[in-house]
Amino acid sequence: MSQPGEIEDLLRRLAPQVLATLMRRHRSLDVCEDAVQEALLAAATGWPATGLPENPRGWLLTVATRRLIDDVRSERSRRAREDRIAMGSPPSELLTLGPESEPDIDRDRDDTLALLIMCCHPALSPPSQIALTLRAVGGLSTAEIAAGFFVSEATMAQRVSRAKQTIRNAGARFEMPAEPELTARLAAAMHVLYLIFNEGYTTSSGTRVSRVELSSEAIRLTRELHRLRPDDGEAAGLLALMLLTDARRAARTSPSGELIDLADQDRSRWARDRIEEGVALITEALARGPLGSYQLQAAIAAVHDEAPRAEDTDWPQILALHQLLDQVSPNPMATLGRAVAAAMAVSPVAGLEILDGLAKDGRMTGHHRFHAVRGQLLEMAGDHAAAREAFGHAARLTASLPEKRYLGARAAGRPST
Repeated sequence: MSQPGEIEDLLRRLAPQVLATLMRRHRSLDVCEDAVQEALLAAATGWPATGLPENPRGWLLTVATRRLIDDVRSERSRRAREDRIAMGSPPSELLTLGPESEPDIDRDRDDTLALLIMCCHPALSPPSQIALTLRAVGGLSTAEIAAGFFVSEATMAQRVSRAKQTIRNAGARFEMPAEPELTARLAAAMHVLYLIFNEGYTTSSGTRVSRVELSSEAIRLTRELHRLRPDDGEAAGLLALMLLTDARRAARTSPSGELIDLADQDRSRWARDRIEEGVALITEALARGPLGSYQLQAAIAAVHDEAPRAEDTDWPQILALHQLLDQVSPNPMATLGRAVAAAMAVSPVAGLEILDGLAKDGRMTGHHRFHAVRGQLLEMAGDHAAAREAFGHAARLTASLPEKRYLGARAAGRPST
């Protein structure tokens, strides 16, 4: 007999596949999603008692299709009655249903990637892309997504509803776009997954250091993307980056929940299986080329993870990779990482000189990470008073309570752990 946790994992994995199959035929996201949710509920309540069906995906697809047909017929009947009462006119179509005898079209085809691409439609803002991706592709409930981003369930429900309406109004079609739009949409999809992982790994606000459900979901969906696009170097790089970063999760905090610096972490607690998988992925991706941002970030993470001790870290190699990353994908956060690498590989003064260039960017001076790095480099340079001031400034800017405590301790000159 399958355990409830195993069934939940299976349903979460199958949900986007079933939804995508329904979407391929019936197009309407709202109607198809409602049908899939009813099928998932039936499975979640029935399978623990009856056991898994021989073909779980086929079972869900059959139940969801029946629910969809019943709902559409019910809606058509209601509209027909209203139209006859109002003006005697024939009812309008809700969506197209094929004949009941029509065989399903390629029931085993996995359209998860097409669903992800649709959720990352360019008409949507990044927050809406994230919300819709987690809802439709990730299978998370509206309440789970709302909790992950610290908004009310009603607010998140409105955001998801508006996102569906926006792509409907934009004429989005459930199909893979042609090049060059496909490349652009894949880049958007990877960026959405990257943002989901980062928010899960280091929560931007609230009392928790991380939200494992978000980072785990990002890894799962990126695995799907990599499986469907195995020759895409950036998809492999993104998956490797997530695995290599997530491998350190257990060592990031003390038993009391306080943040621990990378250099002070107990590396025996790092997940070796994830490190090995991530290193293998990025090694193969780098050999194929061409280089991309996610591949370079993964390569940097691999150098960190392969060092048995903090003092064994190959900082010159990390600096070279950061310099290349700044050329391939220049952005202030990448430059911030280069400043740390320069401080470690060359001197704290070299890192501070890079930070001086970033100080002209208002986006960075208003971000707590800039001041936290500045405090770290000033401390390395021996200017402890200026370092404490920078840490204090960073503590005032962050909305994360664990980071605020950590930075506040550094500002007070106390140990960071």
